[in-house]
Amino acid sequence: MTLPRAYEDQLVERAKQDADAFGELYDHYFGQIYRFVFSRMRDQEAAEDVTSEVFFKALRAIGRYKPSGHPFSAWLYQISVNAINDHYRSRKPTSSLDSAIAVADPARPVDDRVVDSAEAARVWAAIDDLPPQQRAAMTLKLGEDLKLAQIGDILGKSEGAVKLLIHRGMIGVRLRLGVVVAVEEQS
Repeated sequence: MTLPRAYEDQLVERAKQDADAFGELYDHYFGQIYRFVFSRMRDQEAAEDVTSEVFFKALRAIGRYKPSGHPFSAWLYQISVNAINDHYRSRKPTSSLDSAIAVADPARPVDDRVVDSAEAARVWAAIDDLPPQQRAAMTLKLGEDLKLAQIGDILGKSEGAVKLLIHRGMIGVRLRLGVVVAVEEQS
């Protein structure tokens, strides 16, 4: 659920002076930002740490925030993308097969869930190897299911540029996974 733009703008302005107003922004956006960070990191502890860092950075920088016609969440997503990139630069990412299986459908046989989790881990690992802009666009599209315009707002790019990033990202993922697209040969 998004906040009405006028109310959000007023709340952000109040948050520059009032910790309770920032707390309301935190309460409203925490789940959304955490889900985004977790979808990229697939590690609960690391996602909690990075999400906390995102809101700490937002709190420190709120005084410099200027509404740009985009939702406040676009600013938070941009901070998130940077915090995730910083995290990966400073640490080797790990993923837990147990945590991936825990969120899977428990009615499905365990061996099917393990295969699906392993395949998902391969895809996300391939996405992690993409250039930063492609990785961010792919994560926002696949992990958050955002529309191209929303991704453009977050990344500061046009919809066409986002489409191109996602297209190139898909090609990069296919290459990294060794997926070959069959092309019919003409005889």
